[in-house]
Amino acid sequence: MGKIISLVNQKGGVGKTTTSINLSASLALLGKSVLLIDLDPQGNATTGVGINKGDIDKSIYDLLRGNCSAEDVIVKTDFPKLDIMPATIQLAGIDIELMEKSRVDTSFRKQYQLKEKIADIKDKYNYIIIDCPPSLGMITTNALTASNSVLIPVQCEFYALEGITQLLNTVMLAQKNLNPSLDLEGVLLTMLSKSNLGLDVIEEIRSYFKDKVYDTIIPRLIRLAEAPSHGKPIVSYDPKSKGSEAYINLAKEVIMRNGNI
Repeated sequence: MGKIISLVNQKGGVGKTTTSINLSASLALLGKSVLLIDLDPQGNATTGVGINKGDIDKSIYDLLRGNCSAEDVIVKTDFPKLDIMPATIQLAGIDIELMEKSRVDTSFRKQYQLKEKIADIKDKYNYIIIDCPPSLGMITTNALTASNSVLIPVQCEFYALEGITQLLNTVMLAQKNLNPSLDLEGVLLTMLSKSNLGLDVIEEIRSYFKDKVYDTIIPRLIRLAEAPSHGKPIVSYDPKSKGSEAYINLAKEVIMRNGNI
């Protein structure tokens, strides 16, 4: 049985999609079978693993609408053991569509669509990584309902903890009302620069989240920012870089914390 992990933070620019891509690729490099689900209408995780949006026949939008099966949406990437459910800009309207459908049909469970639609394929993978949009709307709620746990990327900057309370409240609401077994997978510190401020933030976040914070810290690197524009994870774009080393280390921590799944 695989593990479904959602990467969630309503703040943009914290390294969520970068981590979704590179954690998925690193887990695959370490021999795990991985499905990356792109739940962000911007579709950056999709292009970040080299998928041309013009070539997409069925996307996660079609799956959530019930127009196809999960197998129809899965696309193999150029990286062994890494598949993706791609996203297109169509996904931007799914919140309204799900809400409207539940208004017309009171038996329609709008928060459970992703969970129900991936039920048949979820055990084919060791890990399913879900890249959520920078919001706490219906798309993210579907991800939380479908997931075993949540991974929160937090940028090493002064306002790092701003909004975290709201995010944790959303996770707790999902636990209470939709998914009692939802757990906090871990907190990942990202975009560390060489300033003293970053070190202060690390101390603050570690005192707040305790042992839930990963030992691995993702540095702020130009190579990490460049890689997605080439349609490659960092482990492929620059295998010997500090960014590649960091994400491999993160993947090892994730595997270790999950009993070597």
